[in-house]
Amino acid sequence: MTLFWIICAAMLLVAVLFVALPLWRNAASNNDVLRDAANLGILRDQSTELEVDLRNGLLTQEAYEQGKRELQVRLMEEVKTTGQPAAKPPRNPAKVLAIVLAVLLPLASVPIYLTLGNTDALMPQEPIVADADGVVHSEEALQRLEKKVKRLAKNPNDWWMLARTYTEQKRYPEALKAYERLVNLVPNEAQIWANYADVYAMGHGQTLQGPEVTKLLNKALELDANNTTALALSGSAAMERADYVTAIVRWQALISQLEPGSQDVEVYRGGIKQASVLLAAQPGGKEKLTQLAAGKAPEQAIASTATAITGKVALSPALAGKVKPTDIVFILARAAEGPKMPLAVLRKQVKDLPLKFTLDDSMAMQPQLKLSGFPQVVVVARVSKSGTPMGQSGDLQGLTEAIKPGTKDLNVMIDTVMP
Repeated sequence: MTLFWIICAAMLLVAVLFVALPLWRNAASNNDVLRDAANLGILRDQSTELEVDLRNGLLTQEAYEQGKRELQVRLMEEVKTTGQPAAKPPRNPAKVLAIVLAVLLPLASVPIYLTLGNTDALMPQEPIVADADGVVHSEEALQRLEKKVKRLAKNPNDWWMLARTYTEQKRYPEALKAYERLVNLVPNEAQIWANYADVYAMGHGQTLQGPEVTKLLNKALELDANNTTALALSGSAAMERADYVTAIVRWQALISQLEPGSQDVEVYRGGIKQASVLLAAQPGGKEKLTQLAAGKAPEQAIASTATAITGKVALSPALAGKVKPTDIVFILARAAEGPKMPLAVLRKQVKDLPLKFTLDDSMAMQPQLKLSGFPQVVVVARVSKSGTPMGQSGDLQGLTEAIKPGTKDLNVMIDTVMP
């Protein structure tokens, strides 16, 4: 490393001399000696011409003597001028530029290299070892990996190892940043989007509910409909929001990708049985199970996702003193025009606020009244004092304007006391 810096210093010195020396040498100087020598040469030539003209009869002796006297007077004037103190020459811009460059080149080149260069390039580098899942187990190797991605920020393999390692260490905020970088570098890799969704869920309350997780999983399945991670998580997310049809569809597709008879297959078959039991207990659930058996459920699940409404509900700070943490919160959708019966209902508590929500056909209270069956709906968020979805005097609520089913990223503020 010392030899490297010595070589750099030598190259820098050569560069400075290459730039500054020509400027210094070519600078015009106020050289009195050269000027006097030139003037004396001119007077000498003129004296010789007078002598030649005298010999050739072009000048009389009197004219010759007069000319010699004039030359002698001029000579005395030149000698007198030379003997005087020389005036201080003006500052030469070429020399000033040479000095400035000689100073600035070293001062600028060193910090530029330390910023853009790789000071570890000449040092022996140990390979960063990761296991088959891309996880780095050595803390020293992790620190080197972190430094490496700062210098070489466009290497997706390094970001993958970093994201997997942070996830293994349950450092979810750092893992999220790594996956965010990864999906920008490799936007068409389904597994990365699926892992991104998993880490996002772990870092946000360890729940797969919410529009962001759904969006990430849908992106993964859009790129690869058979991605096992995306299918498993999408099915689990559907179970969380009581969308048992989608859960069954996703897990059935997942089982077809797994090794027959494996432990994972048995686990997901158990999940499908549980979802089937819960689906059969819902209004119209047996009909949906029949559709599942007939192979019609995938289209139904897609339709339910397409008409789902997502958003966020929050309580106005001005009303915070009027509620208890255990008060029931209903988030529901009802037809903008038509029956007032809720088309989809989600039940939470005040302590869960603010929260992200999803409303879809699986949450219908009656099979004939679904979100997808109405052109426009209104989303209502209500703190119910009675514990029932129907609004009463004293309840706190917030609602939206009429919207179309399938609207995403709504913001509903509970800011009104019902009269």
